[in-house]
Amino acid sequence: MSYNIHHCNPPSKQKEGVIDVDAIAKVIAKQKPDLVALQEVDVNTRRSGNINQAVLLASQLKMNFYFGKAIDHDGGDYGVAILSRFPLSEQQTFKLPKNNEAKAEQRVLAIATVKIADGLFIRFASTHLDAQRSEDNRILQTKEINRLTAKETLPLVLAGDLNAEPGSESIGIFDANFTRTCSDCGFTIPVINPRKTIDHIGFKTGNPFKIVSHEVIPERYASDHLPIVALLELEKQ
Repeated sequence: MSYNIHHCNPPSKQKEGVIDVDAIAKVIAKQKPDLVALQEVDVNTRRSGNINQAVLLASQLKMNFYFGKAIDHDGGDYGVAILSRFPLSEQQTFKLPKNNEAKAEQRVLAIATVKIADGLFIRFASTHLDAQRSEDNRILQTKEINRLTAKETLPLVLAGDLNAEPGSESIGIFDANFTRTCSDCGFTIPVINPRKTIDHIGFKTGNPFKIVSHEVIPERYASDHLPIVALLELEKQ
């Protein structure tokens, strides 16, 4: 599952400034995912009431977690996270490159090793690429993700808000190394009358995964993005 959770702030006008961790947890719980890539996660920020959203979501869902900090924000931290039904190890956060534009925000790739069975491991990553109208940073960042993951020997799944649509140059760069879980993907934003596909799940091309399904979840209250869920089957080697 990949879900940009909008710092657990339901974006509808009547809920402006309200933090609803329970709503995000319910959306995730309903799908019963093994692995979740989260974006726009607040940890101890004033705007979210000084709560650790990664810890709270993991606790409510009874999942393991890893938080990858991108920036300082409002007295706390802000970034991406991984939730996992399975044990996590070898967690890492990599800073992604950006240009010198004043509005260019630091972005990261969070990655961890997941033990899905005795002696069976995969790697799982969450990321959130630059949102600027110019695609320059997303191109830099997808190239860096390809470089960082080039020598991965374990099967690797990467999910996140790439802020880029199919057919864009940055998705073309991503597709050079990853197989996305859909070719005619459903729209993920805005939640009302969605018209863009910017949230994606993919695995490293050549890895032994079979795509069983890919779905956009029509959940319109909890966040400003629709979550996506892909079912992957790891084929025996």
